[in-house]
Amino acid sequence: MSGAPSGGPTNVPPGKQGEEDGFSVSQFAGVGLQFAISIIVFLYLGQWLDRKLGTAPWLLIVGVFLGAGASFYSMYRKLMAVQARDDAARKARRDRTQ
Repeated sequence: MSGAPSGGPTNVPPGKQGEEDGFSVSQFAGVGLQFAISIIVFLYLGQWLDRKLGTAPWLLIVGVFLGAGASFYSMYRKLMAVQARDDAARKARRDRTQ
């Protein structure tokens, strides 16, 4: 038995896992933080507007959902861009081998 996991690449530097698949782990390191910050910013914006307009808690709720929706959309765009790059790289490799 060796210390390396079976089926995985050996001697891959940290942060470089997945680059052979067309993406880098470091590209997605801040996605969770971005998601949380977006929700918190929209939460406080909704809370502030509720205090100004006297509509509590409706704008706070709308703010949370708006922040979550914006975060999901941002993640979706990022993942689709990586998927398109990965598909293009696979097609290029396939065309090279034919």
